[in-house]
Amino acid sequence: MCGICGYVSKNRITKEQLGVMNDTMIHRGPNDSGVELYDGKNGYVIGFAQRRLSILDLSPLGHQPMDSCDGRVSIIFNGEIYNFLELKEELSDYPYKSTSDTEVILAAYLKWGEDFVSHIHGMFGLAIYDRESGKVILARDRIGKKPLYYWLEDGNIVFASELKPIMTCPGFKAEIRRNVIPRFMFQQYVNAPYSIFENVWQLEPGQILTFKDGEISKRHYWTIRDAYKKMSADQVKSYDEAKAGLKERLQKSVANRMIADVPLGAFLSGGYDSSLITALAQENSKDPVKTFSIGFNMPDYNEAEFAKKVAEHLGTDHTELYIDEKEMLDLVESIPQYYDEPFADESQIPTMLVCKLARQDVTVALSGDGGDEFFCGYNIYDNAAQAQKLDVPGAIVNAIGQIPVGSGKLLNKLPFRVQIVAGNRDPETKTQFASPSYIKASHAFISGKEAMDERITFDEYRQGIYGTEGVLPCKYPIESSYDVSNWQVRRMLLDMDTYLPGDILVKMDRASMKYSLECRCPIMDTEVMEYSFRIPHAFKYYNGDKKHILKDIAYDYIPKELLDRPKKGFGVPMDAWLRGPLKDKLIDYSDVSFLKNQNVFDADYASKFIRNYIEKGDGGPATGANYSKLAWSFFNFQMWYEKWMKK
Repeated sequence: MCGICGYVSKNRITKEQLGVMNDTMIHRGPNDSGVELYDGKNGYVIGFAQRRLSILDLSPLGHQPMDSCDGRVSIIFNGEIYNFLELKEELSDYPYKSTSDTEVILAAYLKWGEDFVSHIHGMFGLAIYDRESGKVILARDRIGKKPLYYWLEDGNIVFASELKPIMTCPGFKAEIRRNVIPRFMFQQYVNAPYSIFENVWQLEPGQILTFKDGEISKRHYWTIRDAYKKMSADQVKSYDEAKAGLKERLQKSVANRMIADVPLGAFLSGGYDSSLITALAQENSKDPVKTFSIGFNMPDYNEAEFAKKVAEHLGTDHTELYIDEKEMLDLVESIPQYYDEPFADESQIPTMLVCKLARQDVTVALSGDGGDEFFCGYNIYDNAAQAQKLDVPGAIVNAIGQIPVGSGKLLNKLPFRVQIVAGNRDPETKTQFASPSYIKASHAFISGKEAMDERITFDEYRQGIYGTEGVLPCKYPIESSYDVSNWQVRRMLLDMDTYLPGDILVKMDRASMKYSLECRCPIMDTEVMEYSFRIPHAFKYYNGDKKHILKDIAYDYIPKELLDRPKKGFGVPMDAWLRGPLKDKLIDYSDVSFLKNQNVFDADYASKFIRNYIEKGDGGPATGANYSKLAWSFFNFQMWYEKWMKK
């Protein structure tokens, strides 16, 4: 696990400057660093740098940048390859010098060329320089566990695991990409391929980029859409066979992720996913697995008591830490230092705290991330099923609702839930339920005018054609591309493409790397993900029981009564904070003169919105609505701006 950065340019960035860029990620790799410059073809210089968190082969033989045995290829690599031992056996003719997985990637590239990405399974963001072809290749893992940004300008490219090295690069001018802000306000994260900066992009999950002579080409070697289409065509018919097949793949995935030359443990919240992963890890270990959970002195948030009971049943070496509100508040100001792009999922704070706790004893931690998206765990999937049943009546109500009533329409007089179902007419966003007022306000933060997303097609979206006011739509207009009639399945696939890599995995990557902790997610193993697509949806959502087949496997290890309870979540009381201890700062951030000088938001609208939110409990003329998520997005953006942009 590491951080990488580098460049390909005719404008030489010195080794010392590249070293400064590299050291902005010391938290990602405190054990070692490497910086190298190579003279490329046609006047280009290639710079490779890496910060190393040593996990496999702790010796100097694992140092990066690493060269192939014949000197043809150099690599910098952030991540872990979980099938590297199998590949090493298959590629046994390569004269290995180390026991690291990095060297296996070099052997794979020499054997298969750019198709090497189809053979490696794991989490990775990497760069390869091929002296023979003159190409530099960037690649990101299938689901987007590891990040990779790149800045393109004047036929040059600069890339990095985080934005900090790019922001530190000589000549970089930080210009905010304003057309992504309404979506950020609404979704609370910036999703690939976009970033918060103009001319800076994120490599998408499952994507490979080739740079040669100032030109780039990109292609996807794996996508959720293609994998689902291929695997779902060969569904497992028998429930018992599906359960046995999934269990076997999960056991293998956990076993592969327990290979490390450093101490390893597991996060344990007491929920189904983390409990199952912990049980499989304990099954694979001779000694008690170290497990970690945090508790809150707030009953609405606390799940530590359940985690403790699961740990006792499994016989793990359990550590729990109860934290108070002040400890969470103390972390708020550090958010932009490590989430160096605006990010407003409030569960980032307890996630940082559990990572800090685990890092005291281990360097690697297993997590249950991915269970909800791949096995139908979120409550929104219940809503999707209900909405699909009501879609035809909703269309009729929508038509009738256009009748003028007074100064408005009949639809606007109907109950809120009826409005949501009736107004849900866009085939590209059928499963993305949202308050129209949230979308209107998200747009108005930039334009000063409340507006809904304009309807655009999937092809227009992929081509970067924007909707309302020239900005990205708040919702993702891509649902028809999945060619799936079941709304639950469609929403699950959408979440795998957007929310999972853009929010959940970013949250865990930055929180764990803040403390130089590697987080591994067995449920997002390639074989597990693809096998999940072969499992009939009825095995996942059975008579209203979400994650049915995953729960059934968990019950093989843990009594049902220890797991079967409503999920409490992993958040913070952000509404109380914004109107309490963070109120003064929020007021300063929304001062009209400050906003006009900042020139990012519409000063009058944003200032009025925040003032109304603080004073009335809402952000607009309607009473009773709570806009705390929009206010929290605004607050986090301003913290980020103050840290990185304010001169």
